Amino acid sequence: MKIDILTLFPEMFVGPFQESMVKRAQDIEAVEISVYNLRDWTEDIHKTVDDRPYGGGAGMVLKVDVIDRALSDLATSSGQHAKRILMSAKGHSYTQQKAQEFSQLDHLVLIAGHYEGVDERVAEHLVDEEIRIGDYVLTGGELPAMIVVDSVARLLPGVLGNDQSALHESHSKQGYLEHPHYTRPADYKGWQVPEVLLNGNHAEIEKWRKEN
Repeated sequence: MKIDILTLFPEMFVGPFQESMVKRAQDIEAVEISVYNLRDWTEDIHKTVDDRPYGGGAGMVLKVDVIDRALSDLATSSGQHAKRILMSAKGHSYTQQKAQEFSQLDHLVLIAGHYEGVDERVAEHLVDEEIRIGDYVLTGGELPAMIVVDSVARLLPGVLGNDQSALHESHSKQGYLEHPHYTRPADYKGWQVPEVLLNGNHAEIEKWRKEN
């Protein structure tokens, strides 16, 4: 799988993508992640990526022409049809089911908005979907893009080590939350592990897990 990210702050992605499951996914070549600076597609000496909104108002808006050129170049270089996603506070809520859907793609492009927002023509004409990770506003779309990459990369074959792990975790099915987990010691400060988990009866353990 190939994931491209368009952002004004590519350095933000260095640490998160060099640790844990995202690093493993890249190491085993389950995913190729490329982070691009939108300023590389500007055409003026000042590398201008934003402008004042028509009609007035606070803040600056990312320009449609810059994003269009970037998307066009990425499409040409990859030769693949990419799913284009704009990280947006007014997008559809991100879910585990959406992560599973994205993990089946060959090419995913994530656009991290910033400042006051993105020219609406990007959403209307250039992307397939707008995604939000919660009902709140962040400084930009960089952190949401990292979350999408993490949630997708861990679902790719071979990344978790045991591909069955993702089938029985929270949100793997609509409304499903995984059962509680315990480990040694069985008694810590008087806090006891449920007796059913200690008796070796796998049928009772499975019943307890389903109930919880």
